[in-house]
Amino acid sequence: MGDPPRLIATDIDGTLIHDDQTVSPRTAGVLARISARGTPVVLVTGRPVRWLKMVYDQLARPLPAVCANGAVVYDPFEDEVVRADPLAPHHLAEVARRLRAEVPGISFAVEILDSREMRHEAHYPLRWDVETDGIRPIETPEELLSAPAVKLLARAGEQDPDAFAELIATAVAGLAEATHSSSSGLVEISAAGVTKAAGLAWYCDQLGVAAADVLAFGDMPNDVPMLTWAGRGVAVANAHRAVLAVADDVTTANTEDGVATYLEKIFGVD
Repeated sequence: MGDPPRLIATDIDGTLIHDDQTVSPRTAGVLARISARGTPVVLVTGRPVRWLKMVYDQLARPLPAVCANGAVVYDPFEDEVVRADPLAPHHLAEVARRLRAEVPGISFAVEILDSREMRHEAHYPLRWDVETDGIRPIETPEELLSAPAVKLLARAGEQDPDAFAELIATAVAGLAEATHSSSSGLVEISAAGVTKAAGLAWYCDQLGVAAADVLAFGDMPNDVPMLTWAGRGVAVANAHRAVLAVADDVTTANTEDGVATYLEKIFGVD
């Protein structure tokens, strides 16, 4: 990528923001200045739409987002999902069947209504969300699989995250995508072909931006497809080894404003 990138894509957690969920003034300022110059900046995240407000509240203006690991493309200005690629109920049922047969004690949650709401089995542990009208346990087993889901979440107690993700990916091969972005054994399952790279590619297509002109930042295995697709993939220093292995370049850690540090050099802003 000799010329300046035509689009910036960045993961959020572990990459853009600090570990306490804050966006530093430095990072917010750099993103605002680059956007003002006319270079689009897109958030590409495993987060659901409902988790974006806490980031938007710390930015000068909201940024378009590819959510749920590529299954949802969100326009914050219109509060509109412009594209969604969910798991159909019959695929959800088959994925759940395979995984229950493979993993004793597995529990599930589903992100529905374009990730604005979540339903979960009673024994599924909520780590970040709390019970609200949009997040609640299912009332019947059938409810879990009755609506299209942009993401199926799977847990089975504390697990080695890499080994557990590999086990699940093998079980659902050919039917769905499985990845992870946590250290606690949470696996995120999407429809076949749905990745951060696929969602970002669709968005870039709408703008007429080629993969070669994209600069992308990430830190976890769910970022690997995006970093390998983009013309330049940059890992933060705290990234998972799988990300460091595919990255074209490495910047400082998220806690040291690695994205801002890299962008300041590329665009000559501070």
